[in-house]
Amino acid sequence: MADKEPQQPKELPIVLVHRLPSYEIPLDPSFRDQLRSQFHMLDPHESPEPYDSFLARHAPFIRVLMTIGYSPISAEFLERLPVLELIVATSAGLNHIDLPACWSRGIVVTNVSLAFAEDVADCAVGLLIDVLRRISAADRFVRGRLWPVKENYPLGFKLGGKRVGIVGLGSIGSEVAKRLLAFGCTIAYTSRNKKQSVSFPFYANVRDLAANSDVLVLCFALTKETYHMINKDVMVALGKDGVIINVGRGSLINEKELVQCLVGGEMGGAGLDVYENEPNVPKELFGLDNVVLSPHCAVMTPESFEALDQLIVVNLKAFFSNKPLVSVVSNE
Repeated sequence: MADKEPQQPKELPIVLVHRLPSYEIPLDPSFRDQLRSQFHMLDPHESPEPYDSFLARHAPFIRVLMTIGYSPISAEFLERLPVLELIVATSAGLNHIDLPACWSRGIVVTNVSLAFAEDVADCAVGLLIDVLRRISAADRFVRGRLWPVKENYPLGFKLGGKRVGIVGLGSIGSEVAKRLLAFGCTIAYTSRNKKQSVSFPFYANVRDLAANSDVLVLCFALTKETYHMINKDVMVALGKDGVIINVGRGSLINEKELVQCLVGGEMGGAGLDVYENEPNVPKELFGLDNVVLSPHCAVMTPESFEALDQLIVVNLKAFFSNKPLVSVVSNE
């Protein structure tokens, strides 16, 4: 019986890795190995060839790009990739990608907000409870040995019954709503468009939402249009007892005006995971017991990163198998 001819190794589908030189392909070695076992990961920064030459040589074959972190993708960069069909972002935020340029070309963009949604929502609710019940401030009160001296600690505020306005009812905002409904809060929202499948009251603009809320939770993307959307006008509409929770992006809020309102007693408090000029935080906030600060860590759980890895692989495999993609960014 004649020996069978040896099979040629199957050619792996090509994925361009787009990253700044300071960024690495996701750090988990097992995930890196998983990617490289299923896809031909083209990384210009791992080649001795000059970047521009490398990109020009491979551009006619690159249909998929995976962007690491917040590596910028401009319209000019997209012009260098004439057959690009899909961008797989490894972040939830997309302000580093020129989305209108992608959509004008018919390029589909996916992000990982689904992977992060539950843990970011948990963090948002945790920040809100902390602000209202003054948990972090109470911890400092006890550790500072003030209890035996002052005896009475200031009253906190009940979460149940609060009117919560969610700015951006996407995957994260929806998870926030689900959790706060269980606490007995009432929910309203604003988004780019009214969602027909949602029964919560919809407000066409954030100021009207603020005027009818006790709390604003910010879960929306940073774009040119949403930069400083939360300004003093919105804060005043929210009222002297109003609370803002931000797990979106720091520049969604006019930070100077936020500081002025908090220091001047024009707002009830804030829970912030993100800031305009990270890692720098306005020093005026450090002494305010009605403000809870965290270091942009809402997504930081091992479960989130495991889900992120899985979601990236699912979308890459789906594309090359002509199957539906998950967590596609809508242009509506």
